[in-house]
Order: sequence, then structure tokens, then C-alpha cells
Amino acid sequence: MNSSEPVPSGKTVYLKDYAPPSYIIEKTELDVDIYKGETFVLARLQFQCLDERPQALTLDGEALELLDIAIDGKALDSTQYRCDHRGLTLHNPPERFVLTTRVRILPEQNTSLEGLYRSRTIYCTQCEAEGFRKITYYLDRPDVMSDFITRVSADKNECPILLSNGNKIDGGDLDGGRHFATWHDPHKKPCYLFALVAGDLAKVEDRFRTASGREVTLQIFVEEKDLDKCDHAMSSLKNAMRWDEQVYGREYDLDIFMIVAVDDFNMGAMENKGLNIFNTSCVLAKPETTTDAGFQRVEGVVAHEYFHNWSGNRVTCRDWFQLSLKEGFTVFRDAEFSADMGSRTVKRVEDVAVLRTLQFAEDAGPMAHPIRPASYMEISNFYTLTIYEKGAEVVRMLANLLGPADFRKATDLYFERHDGQAVTTEEFVQAMEDASGRDLTQFKRWYNQAGTPRLSVTDEYDQEQRRYSLTIRQSTPATPECAEKLAFHIPVAMGLLGEAGELALKLADESLDDLPEDNTHRVLELTETEQTFVFTDIPEKPVPSLLRGFSAPVKLDYQYSRADLATLALHDSDGFNRYEACQKLALATIQDAMLAYQQDTLAEFVPDSTLVQVYRLLLEDNSLDQAMLALMLNLPSEAYIAEEQEVIDPVAIHFARRQVAAYVGSELAELFRLRVSAYDPTREYRAQSDDIALRSMKNAALGYLMLLPTAEDLHLCLNQLARANNMTDEMAALTALVCCEDNTAQEQARDALTAFYQKWQDEPLVVNQWLALQARNPIPGALERVQALLQHPAYDGNNPNKIRSVISVFCNNNPLNFHTGTADEPDAGYRFLAEQILQLDSKNPQIAARLITPLTRWRRYTGDRGQAMRLQLQRLADQPGLSPDSYEIVSKSLN
Repeated sequence: MNSSEPVPSGKTVYLKDYAPPSYIIEKTELDVDIYKGETFVLARLQFQCLDERPQALTLDGEALELLDIAIDGKALDSTQYRCDHRGLTLHNPPERFVLTTRVRILPEQNTSLEGLYRSRTIYCTQCEAEGFRKITYYLDRPDVMSDFITRVSADKNECPILLSNGNKIDGGDLDGGRHFATWHDPHKKPCYLFALVAGDLAKVEDRFRTASGREVTLQIFVEEKDLDKCDHAMSSLKNAMRWDEQVYGREYDLDIFMIVAVDDFNMGAMENKGLNIFNTSCVLAKPETTTDAGFQRVEGVVAHEYFHNWSGNRVTCRDWFQLSLKEGFTVFRDAEFSADMGSRTVKRVEDVAVLRTLQFAEDAGPMAHPIRPASYMEISNFYTLTIYEKGAEVVRMLANLLGPADFRKATDLYFERHDGQAVTTEEFVQAMEDASGRDLTQFKRWYNQAGTPRLSVTDEYDQEQRRYSLTIRQSTPATPECAEKLAFHIPVAMGLLGEAGELALKLADESLDDLPEDNTHRVLELTETEQTFVFTDIPEKPVPSLLRGFSAPVKLDYQYSRADLATLALHDSDGFNRYEACQKLALATIQDAMLAYQQDTLAEFVPDSTLVQVYRLLLEDNSLDQAMLALMLNLPSEAYIAEEQEVIDPVAIHFARRQVAAYVGSELAELFRLRVSAYDPTREYRAQSDDIALRSMKNAALGYLMLLPTAEDLHLCLNQLARANNMTDEMAALTALVCCEDNTAQEQARDALTAFYQKWQDEPLVVNQWLALQARNPIPGALERVQALLQHPAYDGNNPNKIRSVISVFCNNNPLNFHTGTADEPDAGYRFLAEQILQLDSKNPQIAARLITPLTRWRRYTGDRGQAMRLQLQRLADQPGLSPDSYEIVSKSLN
């Protein structure tokens, strides 16, 4: 029987309807026989009823051809079961039984990249969230945890490597040039953590000795040509293993840990128990082909997936509504790891930039949801920044409220109490409460209320009484799931700056004995809609440093003067707030320029001098970390500026920001030239924080110079492009050249792009960078350039990395061209995106659905643009057979 019909759209799953499974699967035995063009999966599942035996048991299954079915060795006739596109239903199953099924699947035709599919020469799996049902009939839910034994067989020449979860227990040759390998995972797991890989792969191998003295084999499997790009991933893995032992007391629990890199992958990586499958972009790195950001991404993703061994695998989530239980917690863990490996402040700034630009936009859009959603139509749509990044911020707040000692006690208790279980966010927070003695009842609202709280802060200084009062009011806008929001529990880290530096803090109700050792920094706990905090013995009216370290995922309104912002940028002890002051000062300057653009006076506009004065003093301060300095000198992105506007005008934003950037570049040109010319582009490359800092500052300076380049500036850029010995510097120079509007630079850019492709055409990850650079180039004509790229031999419309590099980058990172289209058709960018979504939807619904995001924000744009975007959403909605993934996003966006 064939069950490959599509699943209908629009079915909503609710958290309130959760019920435990009536059966568990105590043991899972799989025989996976791979042949060219087809694969056969024999499954033997040992079922046990948990309570009163139901009259029917339904197993999930999609795109499976059922060949054989038996219970306890006896074949079933057609009256004993039903098979359709939703799965397999057994009528009146026994209380305890072994189900044997044999199915046929077609990995080579599986373009959804879920279940078992083929990527180039490699067969591999992706089962989270609901991909295992495309391999065999199963209870495909995370609270069904089973012992897995997997036997894989294939042609020995085509697939010399056969891998699955756990430890290898058997293997050998078979007739007909085939061979097999059998793997056993001793830790019970849900099927979403199942993994299988078969193919022609090379490997690098290392060892790690755990704290208790066990030796673990570490292996990274890649295509032969990529063996020289694995050292950084291996080093990152060993650092992560050591860090998790030291910081969380978590040791690895198998004899082997494996990573496999594949080129076709919907996500970044997957934490399958003992066999992590990675997108090549998250594991391969060497200086000649990988930027500093790429090195850092590899380090962070390798650590993230490894940390999941405990926060996700050993303790997993009961249902998909609890997804942030594992993802938010693990993002927090990998962020702390990366902070310890490099600059803590730089890492914090980079993470908050993503949160405020993208997650805050998600909170303000039609797909807004709490970090524990109440419902969903398609779970793949909820692998969101809210689940991951905001979820991590909630864990960070818990860590800060409890303090390091109690937070470690709480995580120890959580892991020990729930090892081998599928649990909920309530059980995570309960461990926090039990270990610390704190009542976190109000704090749990972060899990079930969506939206970004806004803090409105006012202050008052009484010189005679030497009292300073801060009044903080919180409010949260309505979101689709809830209009009226209850007050959150919000930690507000702060300090006060006076003329001589930071002031001592004493709240009016505190005694001197209660003061902390560092009494220039305090965390205020906001629990009411409005609270006033009064500080005594304050000798002068201070400048408040609020939300230090971005202590909560909120928006902050306080009427800083530009002089106040300059004071914070130059003197605050909190690195994040120094950066934040620069951002606020730059944003105010850009908003001035936007007003001039709208009044048609931008050509005569001269920015307020405060911004340049601050930048100059920062550049002359040799004590500053250079990576931090580069971040402080970066103007807010167009996406961030857009999120600060009630109605978005992408054209005004682009030209206003560029005008301010050009002004900064020209006013500080000599200081920027010194940074660029003093750097030797042939110096030995090291992916270490000090070297990364130097490159980031030098490349930021080059970017400013190339906005209005002199002949000397163009020479500096071309010299770096020609002599660079690493991809960071080569790509920075190429980007500055390609995005420069100067006619001479544009002539050089055309030749440089051709030469770059010829040089790197055999390196897919470098080619992705080449594609992305052209897709985000803001110079007019981008849509035509993107359409040409889709016909380029380097582009593959089935490969998610290529799709993201061209279509997603253009629509998300080139707002000027996306929103202006062509001279003849201003809405051509919107039509282009809708057409690409429709082409992809039947092949890879996950990737298609993720492309819809730019259109979902149509209500935020000026009338003509907003309506043109809405028209394309309606076009998608009217498409017969739209996938559940796309249908959910489109329907919610139109409602």
C-alpha cells in the first residue's frame, strides 16, 4: 500500500490537548537496506500498553510504501489495520506485542530533506521534528523513548561508511559486494534523535579523556576534498567537552562521538545522539576559505550540538510545545561557552543585535508566539528566534536572578532529577525554585506570554535631599494569542554616572550592612506595572546606565540627551552600554537624516557633530578592545532602524544611513587610513580573539573609506584584495569594492567578481559567499542581478545553502532593492519572492515557508508597498495544495 498523499493544511495542535501516549515502544530494531534508487526498512517494534488498552493504535507515517506487516510474527490481513497518507492504524492491538513492518522509501527523490535522503554522494537523515515518520511507521513524538538497535547495509564501494547512533556492535561483508554495520544506542531516546549516514566519506580522528578518565574517540566525517578543513571543528569540540565538564559537571557518556558534514541540510546542525549531522557551513573551516565569522560560527554550532547531549538528549522535551526547554537552554550554554573562548562583551553585543533586529520583529508580527506556544499548525514553523534566542534570554535572566552558585545547583538538580526523561518547562523552573528557594511563579509568565515588553523610564533628582528616583513602567503590546498582558518579572541591571565616574548606590530602604561589595552596580527587580526606586546620598544629577548587559529582552525608553549618550559611550564601565550609547547616538543622527530625506533636503544635510566627536575620541583611545571598537563604530543596520519606526520607509532609511556613514567616513578618513595602511595583509592568520579584533577594526575602517573613496583609498582596497592570505580580508575588500558607487571602483569590481569566482569555483562554501555578496549589493539593479544568478552554473535550486545565499539574502538583507523592484515594476521584488516560494513549496516546504517572512510584515510599510506585499500573500493563499508549513504563515499573516 502507498501512503504518499499530501497531508491537508490547516490542522491546529493545542498544548491543552496533550495526552500521554497509550503505548510506549520499549525496543526498536531497524534493518535499513540501501540500494540505488530505493531503500527498504524493516522495523521490529516492541510495544507495551501503559494503561487501559485502546481499541486502536495509530502510528505516524508519510510517503511510505507498506510491503509487509505482522504482529508477533503473524501476518495481518486487511481487516486488522488501515493504512493511509496519515499513517498506520492497528485495530484492537494486544497489550504487549512486537510489530514488524517492511516499507519501501525513495531517498533519492526526497527533496524535503526530512527523513532519509541523499545529499550528493551521502545518504543521511534529518528526523527533528517529525521526519522519522518518513522512514518507518512509528509513534513520532518526543515523549516516546526507546532503546535503538540499527543495522545498515549498502553497496560497499558506493557506501564504505555506515553509521548510526551509539556504539558499533557488529559489522561485516555480505554477498553481492554489499556490507553491513550494526549500532546500539544504550540510552533510550525519542525517534527525532535517530540518525543514519551511509556514503563515501573520509574522516579525521582524535581522542578526548574525560574528567573520570574514560577515553572517547572523536571522528569528523567529510568528503575527501574537505579533510583539511576539520581542525577547527575538532578543536572546538574538545574545548566544548572540557568546558561542559568544568562549568556544568557534564561528562560525555558514549565511547564515540561523531560529526558528519553534508551539503544539503535544512538547518545548521542536528544533535542526534552520538552522531551529529552538520550542514557543511557549520563544520568546515580554514583561513583561506572561511571568514572570522565563519570560524566563530563553527565553534558555536559544534559546542551547541555537543551541549545538547545533556540539555536535549539525556533530558529531552515532553512535546514540541516545550521546544525552548532544550533549545533556549542550549543557546544560553553555547553563548556562555563562546563568551569564555573570546570576548564576553563582543559576544553579548552580537547576540543582542540578532535578538533586537530579528526576534523583536518576530514578536511584533503575525507569527508572534510565547517561547512555549499554546498551539501550532506545523511544528517546523516554530524553530524560531523566539524559541532559540528569546528562550536563551529567559534562561539568562534566571541565571542572573539566582546567581552563579544557585544556578549551578539548579542545573545539577535538573539533570539528576530528570535524566532519561521527557519533561516540561515547568519542571525546569521547578528545579530553579527548589535549588534556590526563590518563588518564580511570576517569572514563568515569560514562558506563556508573547511580545516584547517596553520599559518607560523617568527620573527625578532632589538636590537638597540628595535623592535620585527612577520610575519604571512596563507595558507589552497585544499579540495574536493575547491582548492583555500581565506584568513580567524583569531584572534591570543599572548604574549611575557622575562627572567623576560611577556613583555608589544605596536604595532608600537599605541599611549599610545590606550593601553589596560592588555598590556601583545593581540589579533592580521590576515586578509591578510601575515601580519607583529611590537612591539616597547621590551628590549630583547622574546619567543613568540602564539595562546593563541587556539584562532583559525588552525595549527601553528613556529620554537621553546626546550629551548623556556621549558620556555613556566614553565612560560607562559596562561594555554593552557603551556600545548601546553609540547605537542610540547614531540612530538619532540617522533619524535626523531621514527627516531631511523626506523633506528633500538630504543633499544639504550636515549631521550633528556629536557622533563624529565621540567616534574620534574612541579611535584615539588605545586601551579599547579593537573588536569592541569596531562594533561601537558600526552604524545601526537598516533592519534595526526599520524596527525602530512605526511605519517603515526602506528608501529613506537606506539613503539617510548612507549619508551619515559617508559623513563619518570623510570626517575621520585620516584615522581610518592609518588603521588600514598599518595592517600587513600577509601576516600569519590566527583565528584567535586578538587577531580577529584587529581584522574587524581594520575592515570596518576600510568600509567607511570606500563610501567616498579617494585614489589612495581605492589602492588600499585593491592592495588588500590582491595580497590577503585569508578569506576575512579578501571578502572584506571585495565587499567594499563591489558595494562602492564610484565609477572606477565599479569597473574594478566587475573584474574582481569574475576573478574571485574563477579562483574559488570548486569551493561551494566560498561560492555561497560570492553569491550572497551580489544578492545584498545595494547598488540599483539587484533584482536583475539576482535573477541572473539563479541561472548561473553555481546555483542549485534544490540546495538550501544556495537558496539562502541568493533568495533569502536578497529579500532580507537588501531592503532598498527588494522594496523598490525595478524602474518599470516597483513591486517586482515581492512578485519574485512569491514565485520562488511557489516553486519551492512542493519540493522543500520548510525552506519555502522560511522565505515568506519579509512579506508577513506588510502592515508595517507605507500604503502602496504594504498592499503590494499583501497581494502576493493572497496569491500564495490562493495556490491549491499549499504545504501546511507555508499555509500556516500565510493565513496568519493575512488575518
